[in-house]
Amino acid sequence: MSGLTQHTINTPYMVGPMHCYSGVLAGEPVLFDTGPPTPEAERYLLDHVDVANLRHVIITHCHIDHYGLASWLEQNSDAVIYLPYRDCLKIANHEKRIEGMHDLLASLGFSQESLDELRQIFNSGLLFPPFPKKYLVAEKDIPDRLGISVLNCPGHSQSDLVYVGEDWAVTGDTLLRGIFQSPLLDVDLESGERFNNYQVYCETLIKLASLRDRLILPGHRKSIGSIDHTLLFYISKLLLRVEQLRPHKDEKNLIVMIEKLLGEPLREAFHLYLKVSEVVFMKDLLEQPEMLRRALAEIGLFDQVKELFHTATGR
Repeated sequence: MSGLTQHTINTPYMVGPMHCYSGVLAGEPVLFDTGPPTPEAERYLLDHVDVANLRHVIITHCHIDHYGLASWLEQNSDAVIYLPYRDCLKIANHEKRIEGMHDLLASLGFSQESLDELRQIFNSGLLFPPFPKKYLVAEKDIPDRLGISVLNCPGHSQSDLVYVGEDWAVTGDTLLRGIFQSPLLDVDLESGERFNNYQVYCETLIKLASLRDRLILPGHRKSIGSIDHTLLFYISKLLLRVEQLRPHKDEKNLIVMIEKLLGEPLREAFHLYLKVSEVVFMKDLLEQPEMLRRALAEIGLFDQVKELFHTATGR
């Protein structure tokens, strides 16, 4: 139906195998996402994709399992690499972002020890392998002749893009079946402030609902049977967690709040970062619950979760 071939590539990460997609659009070989920077993934692409003749490598978001071989492909093909605009900002402003993250997390109660541990992780190359030396911005530079529309769908990260063809959509990590994920806490390099994950998440729900008539080509798991079912799963899990958080919402120290929610302290800095990201997102929701209600009503899903919504938000 889509004309694109799904490739399943193993990763050494908790997410397990990922999918990238290859095909020919307007007579030109295209690859969506790359797999991780491992010898196994390199061998897979050499065996299953015509790497030498690739014309376009299009990345949904710069997480290591999705763009990890972009630099390798730049060296082993003549393909043009397209990265999301927000990821291009991170590349050009890496040190500024690291300093901004340090200040943001410090303001949320992270200890100096945790901040030092996170800085080491962010600078280690484990999360950010080498970027290609030359790349274009996906939102503005993908040629019209390929017939690809680009949807900005922040949620999993602030840079998530969905690529939409005639009857298909490559969705990266924006639609993961059976997995609830909160947007990651990050700095908005345009404003210098905290990136407003909650506002853009509500906007993303509306954009994802517009894909109901298309074949979804996800970044993990084999397929997505129903967008509505997937979105309702996300929202239901989110509202259940908001209900657990609400009794502690006035606690000023987020680290203390998380210890109360979990019943024990989190020792590992990166896991603490993930949990703080979730809590900040949910606190934003509790401050402006009508934003989520309006988005769900617009896509016809509010009635299915209204009881959960009222219980979680107290509205």
